[in-house]
Amino acid sequence: MSDPCSVLVLISGRGSNLRSLIDRSRDPGSAYRVAAVLSDRADAGGLAIAAQAGIETEVLESRPGTDRDAYGRALAATITRRAPDLIALAGFMRILSAGFVAAHAGRILNIHPSLLPKYPGLHTHRRALAAGDAEHGATVHFVTAALDAGPAVIQARLAVLAGEAEERLAARVLALEHRIYPLAVRWYGEGRLACRDGRAWLDDQPLAEPLRLECLEAA
Repeated sequence: MSDPCSVLVLISGRGSNLRSLIDRSRDPGSAYRVAAVLSDRADAGGLAIAAQAGIETEVLESRPGTDRDAYGRALAATITRRAPDLIALAGFMRILSAGFVAAHAGRILNIHPSLLPKYPGLHTHRRALAAGDAEHGATVHFVTAALDAGPAVIQARLAVLAGEAEERLAARVLALEHRIYPLAVRWYGEGRLACRDGRAWLDDQPLAEPLRLECLEAA
C-alpha cells in the first residue's frame, strides 16, 4: 500500500475545519494524513489543536508593510521545504499571490462558506440573509489566482430558516463544512480528484457542476 497523501493545512483562526480533517485522517485506511499545520497568526487556536494531535506546527506571521508577493515567496519557501502532496486552506485569511498559486496549481483546496459562485470573500452568511436566500451552504474548490473562483468540487446545502440569526446560520453551515472538506481531501488522496484544464475532475470525468452532498448520501 502506498503512503497516505501528505497534507499541509494553512490556518488563521480557531481550526474547526482543521480538527475535522485530523479526525477523518484517523479513519482506518485513510488516504491522507495531516503532516503539518502552518498559521499566519501566532494566536490561532488551531495551533493548539494540531499540537494536541502530535502534528508539527509553524507560524509565518505577516508583518505590517509586508506585501502579498513577499509573503508568498516566504510561504513558498516553507512549503517547498515541507514538500506536501496537497495544501488545504482552512480559514486561512491571507489572499495568496498569483505566483504562489501558479507554482502549486491543482494542489491547493479551499473550503468556503457559501454556494459559490455566490458570495466570494467575507461575511457570506450576512450577505445570504440580506438577500433573502432560501438556500445557503458551503463549497470545496480548487484555488486559483481569482478569489474564491476556482473549480468547485462539492457543495452542501441547507434551507435558511425564517428569522434565522447570522450566528446560528454560520454554525449550521460550519457543520456542513466539516463533512465535505475531509471528503474532498480523501478523494484527492485516493487519486480520484484532480484539477485539469480549468476544471475539477473526479474519477477521470470532468465535473460540469459541483457534486452535492445530499445527492451522494441518497445514492
